Amino acid sequence: MKGLVIKNTGYWYTVLTDEGGTVDCKIKGNFRLKGIRSTNPVAVGDRVTIQPNAEGTAFITDIEDRRNYIIRKSQNLSKQSHIIASNVDQAALVVTINYPETSTTFIDRFLASAEAYSVPVILIFNKTDLLSADELRIQDMMVTMYETIGYTCLAVSATEHTGIDELTKALEGKVTLFSGNSGVGKSTLLNAILPHANLRTSEISDAHNTGMHTTTFSEMLPLHAGDTTAWVIDTPGIKGFGTFDMEPEEICSYFKEIFHFSKDCRFNNCTHTHEPGCAVVKAVEDHYIALSRYNSYLSMLNDKDEGKYRAPY
Repeated sequence: MKGLVIKNTGYWYTVLTDEGGTVDCKIKGNFRLKGIRSTNPVAVGDRVTIQPNAEGTAFITDIEDRRNYIIRKSQNLSKQSHIIASNVDQAALVVTINYPETSTTFIDRFLASAEAYSVPVILIFNKTDLLSADELRIQDMMVTMYETIGYTCLAVSATEHTGIDELTKALEGKVTLFSGNSGVGKSTLLNAILPHANLRTSEISDAHNTGMHTTTFSEMLPLHAGDTTAWVIDTPGIKGFGTFDMEPEEICSYFKEIFHFSKDCRFNNCTHTHEPGCAVVKAVEDHYIALSRYNSYLSMLNDKDEGKYRAPY
């Protein structure tokens, strides 16, 4: 029997079978011995084969090849990686200028990881109703920067329902991973898009202007009740995004504008840090590449220097 993993609580997996029913499943005992080195060998979005048992549950016995996935370095140092979701058409990264502030480093690391696996990203700037005039100007500058690079940006307010219709239209007919820092209002936003889902929400911490985890597991939700042509994948909020399994010479290609200028560098193996004739450094100096993006690129190079990357096997 085959089906789609639509929920992962960390121990149990809910599979929507091709026949239309749902079955709670566990991983077969020897499954972890097949070279899968992540904290979650099965991810939401996986197509799997299951073997029902007498208890009315089932074992997951096989995973079909993944079309793509979004992966980050696991916070559990005894493991290697964490697959956020697989087989997605696009990712929607929810960010906030304030309440809490989403760093450009976090945004750029997510974008680079998505680029590595050819996953288009929509940047959703939430909580626009809470921003001061100065904060709105900062948001406008960030939107302009990312749109110039080539990313779709939407400014929305989940509480005032502004921009929701435009966002919903962008989700039609697609499987979309929703991600973001804790506290950016992802659950509130999804409730506005999916009123049938009734997701739990929480307030941010006033003391530190940081988010608290609301969603504790990953789940695929139909965009429209009873319709499986479009899905939204709700995932727990994450405080950091450690990139995984990237070589230093590859990182440049995951920053669209840096890769564009790198073609004019004097040396083919230029690291864009100190070499003479580096077109990327000159583009930064001439403001064709945003300094925040260049600093994000450098921070990812430093990950390699500090041994934060580990071999996949």
